[in-house]
Amino acid sequence: MERKVLRQKAVQLRKEGKTYTEIRKITGAFNLSKSTLSYWCGGIPLTEELKRKIDSLRAEGSRRGRTKAIVTNRVRREVYLKSIENRISHLAKSLSGVDTKKLLLAMLYLGEGAKWRSHRSLQLGNANPEVIKLYLNLLENCYGVDRKKLSAMIFHRADQDLTKLIEFWSDTSGIPIKNFYWNKPDSRTIGKPTTANYYGVCAIFGPNTDIQLELEAIAKMFFNVLN
Repeated sequence: MERKVLRQKAVQLRKEGKTYTEIRKITGAFNLSKSTLSYWCGGIPLTEELKRKIDSLRAEGSRRGRTKAIVTNRVRREVYLKSIENRISHLAKSLSGVDTKKLLLAMLYLGEGAKWRSHRSLQLGNANPEVIKLYLNLLENCYGVDRKKLSAMIFHRADQDLTKLIEFWSDTSGIPIKNFYWNKPDSRTIGKPTTANYYGVCAIFGPNTDIQLELEAIAKMFFNVLN
C-alpha cells in the first residue's frame, strides 16, 4: 500500500474509533511506528467510545505487564537461589563428623538456649519446627540423648487450642504428649488474632547441666579461636 493511501486509510480508521494497534492490523502495516500514527492522526478528536477503549487496553496491558514481570522475577529468583544451592553443595560433606555437629549445636544453643546462670539444665525454645527438629537431631547424634525422655512446654496465644498445639509439636519433635507441661496462654494476646501457621513457641527441657556447660565451653572456645 502506497504511503499516501496508507495515511488516508489510517486517518479514516482513526475517525471510526480504531486504536493504533487495530489500524496496523487492518492495514497490514505492522512496521508503522506509534509516533508516525500519532503524527498522522494527532489532530483527530477522540470519541468517548475510543477513549474508553484506549483506557481499557492500557489497563489490560498494564495488568499483563505486571503479570509477566512477576513471572519473570520469580523465574530469576529460582535460578538465583539454585545457583546459591550449587555454590554451597560441597559443604554438606563437612557436616557428617560429630565434632562439626557439636560446633553447630553449640552455636544453635548459644543463640536460642537458656544459659547456665539462668537455668541449670538444657532448655531451648523456638517457633520454627525445623529448628526444633535440628536441635533434637543434633542432641541425639552428639550425645545420644533420647528425645522420648525429654520434656516440653508450648508458649501460646489466647486464641490457640493448646491440645492441638501439643499434638502438633509432639508429632514434630517425637516427644510423647505425656511429657508436655500444661500452661496458660499469654494474657497480653487476648483479643488479638493469631497469624496463620503459627504454632506457638516450643520449649524443650533436659537432660542435664553437663551438656549445657560443654556447649557453652565450645562456644567460648570458638570465639577465642576466631577472634
